[in-house]
Amino acid sequence: MITAHKNKTFTTLLAALAGSVGAHRFYLFGKSDYLGWAHLVSLPISILISHLYFGSQPLLTYSLFILSFLIALLEALVTGLTPDEKWDARHNQNSTKTSASSWPLALILVLTTGIGAIALIGVIARAFDLLYTGGAYG
Repeated sequence: MITAHKNKTFTTLLAALAGSVGAHRFYLFGKSDYLGWAHLVSLPISILISHLYFGSQPLLTYSLFILSFLIALLEALVTGLTPDEKWDARHNQNSTKTSASSWPLALILVLTTGIGAIALIGVIARAFDLLYTGGAYG
């Protein structure tokens, strides 16, 4: 039985842009993927916590969603750096096409690395600010 071809570049782009809500997981594995649902549920839970604890630090109330965002960026890097042959063996076993990654994937990976580094450094800096000064700098 022939299955739909799963594009590695598109999956990486989905993980980088909408991975924090599980878009890449749903694209790869469908609606039955529990990790995709875990990503998706992190946003409403974070919004609920922020409404219950109104006035609390956003880093704390949105921590689940921030963690989901950082994990999605890591998943984008892992997906994009997977060799095409290994990708096809795992996700395109019954497809008639083969993957051939090119420069758009490299561009997505570079941008994802930059965004991920900025986000991670920002989270660490804000956490240390809250921990050691009580949020005196913002």
